[in-house]
Amino acid sequence: MKTIRIGGGQGFWGDLSDAPIAMAKQDRVDYICCDYLAELTLSIMRRQQERKPEAGYARDFITALKGMLPYIVEKKTKVITNAGGMNVKSCVEKVKEVIRESGYHLKVGYVIGDDVREIIPQLRAQGITMKHMDTGEDIDRILPSMVNANVYYGVEPIVQCLQEGADIIILGRSTDTAMFEAPLIHEFGWKLDDWDAKATGILAGHLCECGAQATGGNYDYDWEHVPRPELLGYPIAEISEKGSLILTKTKNTGGLVTPQSVKEQLIYEIHDPAQYITPDVVADFSKITVEQVERDHVAVRGVTGHPAPDTLKLCVGYLEGYRNVAYLPYSWPRALDKAKMAADILDKRMAMKGLQAIRTHVSYLGVNALHGPLAPELQADLNEVVLRYAIMTETKEEGLKLTPEIAAVSNLNGPAQGCFFGGRTRPSEVFALWPTLIPRDAITLEATVEEV
Repeated sequence: MKTIRIGGGQGFWGDLSDAPIAMAKQDRVDYICCDYLAELTLSIMRRQQERKPEAGYARDFITALKGMLPYIVEKKTKVITNAGGMNVKSCVEKVKEVIRESGYHLKVGYVIGDDVREIIPQLRAQGITMKHMDTGEDIDRILPSMVNANVYYGVEPIVQCLQEGADIIILGRSTDTAMFEAPLIHEFGWKLDDWDAKATGILAGHLCECGAQATGGNYDYDWEHVPRPELLGYPIAEISEKGSLILTKTKNTGGLVTPQSVKEQLIYEIHDPAQYITPDVVADFSKITVEQVERDHVAVRGVTGHPAPDTLKLCVGYLEGYRNVAYLPYSWPRALDKAKMAADILDKRMAMKGLQAIRTHVSYLGVNALHGPLAPELQADLNEVVLRYAIMTETKEEGLKLTPEIAAVSNLNGPAQGCFFGGRTRPSEVFALWPTLIPRDAITLEATVEEV
């Protein structure tokens, strides 16, 4: 029975670039899929592109590709990635440059069309409302501060690239799972309305899309006994033509694959396990079973699928305001009391300056910075406490009101035995997300394959 092995080589922008290299070198997989994108990532990439037109993609992928290239050529491994981000064509040009320098001959595919920022006014004029999925609010309020607008698309254009022989495929905002699903449709000839088969592809993608999170990283169940956590293996899904799925990891690496690690990944970012909505299929994870079949090999069974939705998700990133954050450490004795006094001083100084803040946040590292009001009030006289004082404002100028106050209160104008981290604080942009839905036929995706 034919089996396809697909590896998840990256889980986010900033993940370990040597992970897909190790997978390509130490193991034998048919495909390596590298996921770099999240909603915030796209807004950051847009800002990079605005400053430098050739930027706006995940340059980390180029580093990884240089290391992978000899092994993927030797083993005929194909690579699919959404590293194209906001600038797919620039990423493609850099990939082509790497291939030419190496002397190899490969086919590079890419997909464009998910970036719809420029046509939002046109879509609105057509009567497409783009109401907020959670609040129902109309989108027009945030359009003046829009940074990016990207549609989550599915497998069809990726499958097209594979059918045209692409060895490396560069994508923008495809869904993470589509990168893993597309090879299965291509290899096994699954029909686009075979919902159970497509759900298996979604399951494979969901298990692998977050990299080492499925193989012992970010592991809550038994984190202290994860073997060699400094060298975690990244996940590999083995899928048969009949749709069975076994999750394992890169050979000769640390980490683990257990029912517990698989379950933790299964419930990650799932609102309704019975209706995991993607552009390709609505997958039902609610009846899935997991079974350890051998060490670091877990069989995952029971996923089913239902017809795909009529709409696609559109995520609009917009500028919500500016934040200015300061960190002021205080030492024993009575460290927490000193930090609280410093916060009170800053509150009063901000009031004296007439600060117009969207919100102010005060917390104490080592006390309640993670758990907030759920954290119990500590009675111990702690060795040290760090005050985190943050404001969010509509304008950068308003946020700057905090900047000159920090050095003063932490050195000579506040409680003793204090200091602050880094130099003078500066306001930075705060991006917010506007999730909405649009009709499928509102966008046009274009798939291209070039010989290099």
